Amino acid sequence: MTDEPNADEVLALLDDEYARAILRETRTEAKSASDLGDACDISVSTVYRRAERLVECGLLAEHHVPRPDGNHYSTYEARLDELTVALTEDGFVVSIDAQPTGDLADRFTDMWEGL
Repeated sequence: MTDEPNADEVLALLDDEYARAILRETRTEAKSASDLGDACDISVSTVYRRAERLVECGLLAEHHVPRPDGNHYSTYEARLDELTVALTEDGFVVSIDAQPTGDLADRFTDMWEGL
């Protein structure tokens, strides 16, 4: 990742059992908040709160899935591949190796829109 994540926030998230459960459940495939709530045995509102924090830290990716009625819903997919914590003179530094998420077309669109 290009931006260094906040070490305190990342470590606090990884100390949270719900955040860890969401990351485990989304490691191999994207899942909706409802599916995550069922799989992790937590409320959907808790899923959304943790997912928002995980997305902000770069540990989770959110994908918007359109519905035929014009609305959409989100799915979440873990981005975390490897996390390294280093102790420096200034404190802890967290480095995240993120895996690409979504299919190739989505990644190309994201790259193109970022130009």
